[in-house]
Amino acid sequence: MSIPFKQKLSVGAYVVKQKLLGNKRYPLVLMLEPLFRCNLACAGCGKIDHPEDVLDKRLSVAECMEAVDECGAPVVSIPGGEPLLHKEMPEIVRGIVARRKFVYLCTNALLLKKRMDDYTPSPYLTFSVHLDGDRERHDEAVCQEGVFDRAVEAIQLALARGFRVSVNCTLFNGETSERVAAFLDHLVELGVEAATISPGFSYERAPQQHVFLQRQATRQLFRDIFKLGATRRGARKWRLNHSSLYLDFLAGNQNYQCTPWGSPARNVFGWQKPCYLMADEGYAPSFAALMKDTPWEKYGSSSNPKCAQCMAHCGYEPTAVNAAMANPLKAAWVALRGPRTDGPMVDNDVPVTPPNSAREYPVHLMMKAPAEETQVTGR
Repeated sequence: MSIPFKQKLSVGAYVVKQKLLGNKRYPLVLMLEPLFRCNLACAGCGKIDHPEDVLDKRLSVAECMEAVDECGAPVVSIPGGEPLLHKEMPEIVRGIVARRKFVYLCTNALLLKKRMDDYTPSPYLTFSVHLDGDRERHDEAVCQEGVFDRAVEAIQLALARGFRVSVNCTLFNGETSERVAAFLDHLVELGVEAATISPGFSYERAPQQHVFLQRQATRQLFRDIFKLGATRRGARKWRLNHSSLYLDFLAGNQNYQCTPWGSPARNVFGWQKPCYLMADEGYAPSFAALMKDTPWEKYGSSSNPKCAQCMAHCGYEPTAVNAAMANPLKAAWVALRGPRTDGPMVDNDVPVTPPNSAREYPVHLMMKAPAEETQVTGR
């Protein structure tokens, strides 16, 4: 199972259009965050530490549709908070699907079984279920027992009803390669479409800062994971929704700067500068103002200490795919052989300029085919 050809074709056509129009910066995924309220209190969350009056705020259906239309991105990710707490979420999803945008409705799945009848299976709708590892690790990360089992039950029900289902996995400090590898094996057995997997961003508002991985630890962890992918029971067919060079970046073999404008965020405060992960840099009143007035040169691992440890896919996947477009043979070689798992890692501090023109702009992972049952090997 992989991302449908229809979705890849739609996103590809969008990218070609932007190039023909000569647009220098444009979004590929809108991060639409209609509320911060959640029914969990995860140790590594930087979204729920707001006063009650903020947690009670909601984007209306009209505001969500305006953001979708103003941004124009072909893919809309709806994180939170917990989006299923929003009483108008079914109407919001229907409005986005009617616009033929591909919706990834992120959820911890605690309410999914109860609210599933509010939604209709569609090639434009995917439930993106939050699972941070196996039962013990996930329940520890979300600070509540039994959440993993309830999420898996909801996933199985959604798959049985014909919904597209993916998993969004964030890795934290203390994770082991063996457990991550076993978890990825389990996702294959479960039958989900694909998984995104990346280290957690060290939100300044998160109640427990010690849970976050540092960049060097992240690189070593992913090297060890990919090494297991090649040596235990043969090359594994993990469905990872990432480009080969992003995986190589996680393993410390590539040095990239992020492309923050690739996934702009709209929440209850406005359009968040510069990206979905950084919440203290201010807000723009409109998408046009966000793109025009944000000082993009101030951000990135070589420019801003807040970005120094970040390796999250929402910023680095677009850059990696752009590199794959510029070096297709290199990308194909890494896809065939897998990320290198030994030898020296690249220097963290070498500045790399992110793409800034239409001809250089990355094609998002959604139009690639890495979510197919690709061999994950190490070398």
